[in-house]
Amino acid sequence: MIEMEFLSVSIPEDVLKAEHTGNYTEAEELINTYLEKKLPAIMRERLEYELYRISRIKKNYCYSPAEARALLKETVKDLTDNEFDSLLEKNRLDCLSFNGHLFFEKRFADNLCFSDKAYKDRKIEDKKREEGKQLLHKRLDELLRGDSPKAYRVKGRITKMPKTAPKESRILKCWLPLPKSDLQQRASAWIKTDVSDFTVSRNNHPQRTFFAQKSVDPTSKNAFSVEFEYRITEIISNVDPDMVRLPKINMDTFLEEQYPHIVFTPYLKKLASEIVRDEINPYLMAKRIYDWITLNINYSFMKEYKFYGNLPEYAATNFKGDCGVQALLFITLCRICRIPARWQSGWYANPVSPGNHDWALFYCEPYGWLPVDCSFGGARRDNEAYREFYFGNLDAFRMITTTGFMAPFFPEKAFMRNDPYDNQSGEMETEKYALEEEETIHLKEILEFTSLSDINERNDER
Repeated sequence: MIEMEFLSVSIPEDVLKAEHTGNYTEAEELINTYLEKKLPAIMRERLEYELYRISRIKKNYCYSPAEARALLKETVKDLTDNEFDSLLEKNRLDCLSFNGHLFFEKRFADNLCFSDKAYKDRKIEDKKREEGKQLLHKRLDELLRGDSPKAYRVKGRITKMPKTAPKESRILKCWLPLPKSDLQQRASAWIKTDVSDFTVSRNNHPQRTFFAQKSVDPTSKNAFSVEFEYRITEIISNVDPDMVRLPKINMDTFLEEQYPHIVFTPYLKKLASEIVRDEINPYLMAKRIYDWITLNINYSFMKEYKFYGNLPEYAATNFKGDCGVQALLFITLCRICRIPARWQSGWYANPVSPGNHDWALFYCEPYGWLPVDCSFGGARRDNEAYREFYFGNLDAFRMITTTGFMAPFFPEKAFMRNDPYDNQSGEMETEKYALEEEETIHLKEILEFTSLSDINERNDER
């Protein structure tokens, strides 16, 4: 596992004070002074990491006030200058002072709409996103009316390249996510790529990847691309709570803490106890946890996960978080309650608009692993049937690449990953440095999404 326990270590008070007042240059100077001293190894790791984290803050807070004003007007219908100024005065916009200058977080406009229904209703429609949502809801309606779960054959492709040829480097390395077999998904061994020499990690690796490297060519795009195929089945569970019993097999791996995020803090233990109250049935306890998250945690885009010391506690403290944060909160609360729970992630493989996505699973004897998608459920509070669906059931618009949070790559990277915890968009590095996310371009494509019953019907007609 990736060792990032140092994130649980507090940094010195004077450094924190400088950061909280926006004096990041002073904070860097203070950190460098500390690093000249003899320090405990874990504190040295934490402070060295803090220097890196500060360098990433400016990348996340990238809009000037003028740029932010223009962006919000493009996002929200009929937004006025006075309205923008009022939102800023009331601290409704995610911004910070960086060495005396104000900057806005790169997704502040979307997060305003997530947090306030009035702005969500005024958000200028993303037609492609709406088309994808309608496709999903059409299938949910069919399943809720009693349609049998279907299996689908899916073909996809991911492409990743640097925006410009890496400087002063000879070799470019790339790790791309690949589908893996797990529960509802069966990955095909078939792949298609124009790279002649590559490595595919085994299916039992928790984060399955395609790895290749090539010489840097300043005259080309230096792109890596791979096509893949898998079969996935919708999950519809019919659980009788009276039949649920304790697992017969050893599930300790899925009950453990996993620093720095899956941690049984005093607050989360108190919260878990308050949520489940006197319930002792594991299935019904998990349902209470799911209900609390979906009804109390609002969806919000996050900054880079490596910015946060404890993601589940952040969600439970601020009552917001994205799909991965909500999944981690569910996993942590379940494990506190001695309910085995684990991670599953990859793509939301909607053929109209694919994107990154994370969700969770919990173990329920004798039914096995059951899926839980807190963010999809919570985003559908206005439709109780949809919200209830995502406890124990799952649509097939998924591509599973990862079954272990914080798992290393194979082969491992030499430099820190953009996302040290997950892998959905791929990673790149040279022999000298890692390419940051904003230095690369990636493209996710679903090339085919076909019901196997439709395929069989066409074959029968022939």
